[in-house]
Amino acid sequence: MTTYDDRASLTDLTTTAERVRRSVEGVIEGKPEVVRLSLTVLLAEGHLLIEDVPGVGKTMLAKALARSIDCSVRRIQFTPDLLPSDITGVSIFDQQRRDFEFKPGAIFAQIVIGDEINRASPKTQSALLESMEERQVTIDGKTYELPDPFMVVATQNPVEMEGTYPLPEAQRDRFMARVSIGYPSPEAELQMLDVHGGVSPLDDLQPVAHAHDIVKLIDAVRTVHVADAVRRYAVELVGATRSHPDLRLGASPRATLHLLRAAKASAALSGRDYALPDDVQALAAPVLAHRLLPTAQAQLNRRTAEQVVLEIIQRTPVPTSAGGGPVPPPQGAHDPGRPLYGQQQPGTRRL
Repeated sequence: MTTYDDRASLTDLTTTAERVRRSVEGVIEGKPEVVRLSLTVLLAEGHLLIEDVPGVGKTMLAKALARSIDCSVRRIQFTPDLLPSDITGVSIFDQQRRDFEFKPGAIFAQIVIGDEINRASPKTQSALLESMEERQVTIDGKTYELPDPFMVVATQNPVEMEGTYPLPEAQRDRFMARVSIGYPSPEAELQMLDVHGGVSPLDDLQPVAHAHDIVKLIDAVRTVHVADAVRRYAVELVGATRSHPDLRLGASPRATLHLLRAAKASAALSGRDYALPDDVQALAAPVLAHRLLPTAQAQLNRRTAEQVVLEIIQRTPVPTSAGGGPVPPPQGAHDPGRPLYGQQQPGTRRL
């Protein structure tokens, strides 16, 4: 049963998320769906991978999100000569104390921006594995906890570009979602020339939320109710990727967990304290596609992982109530009356 305090937290969440959204959209023109997905990943305690060609604003999006929150931020420029110790830190012998002293690396921040992550060697990329999954770093047998909240926002160029290394499957699986910004519309590009033509909008960007506020909002997202039918629906979608003829590697159980967490965060951003199958559908492609490996025949046929996910959504029955209608919200659930961000009110339907 949802309590009054839970509802108050949900109201705070939508208000704070709206402030952060407006702040980021003041820098990233004409991409509201990308900004919303970034907020969803942040509140779902995940990590975001931004993949696109150079010059479309990948790093700008990561910086805008980081500067909109009053928390510690570190930026790592991934290059072929970057060492794992540059990320995690290193123990240095102190002559005066006659003992080793740990010097923290760039990973010890609440929001870590990894710029062009696939330009570093696989050995350096793997330095992020423990921190992204367990939110800790182990150096010389000693474990150091990372701050809370903790989020990695990494950018990468397409693998076909020169000087890039494909991310290992284990590394991609750590990212909750992958997003491509894409080219702006002509109207948004004209507005960008007006806004960015003189000075960078990042220079005037001020924090609109504190780190402890984000921690409270994450706790509020955890209270979002997910019906058994919606959970089963997420499991069926992920399970279908493991037997699809066009895929040689399906999504992992971690992907199912990430999909469920993201659906809860999306529901909270829409002002609801319960998740719907629509939340799962809308996030299936961003959460699952980057974890899948198409077969050689599928690649020859120019079949992408996103197309396979959308096909699975079309084929998987949407859960309904006993009477054949949409899955009802739990008793006492909070209905905002109107969706946030001007989106249509979700309802169980096929995409």
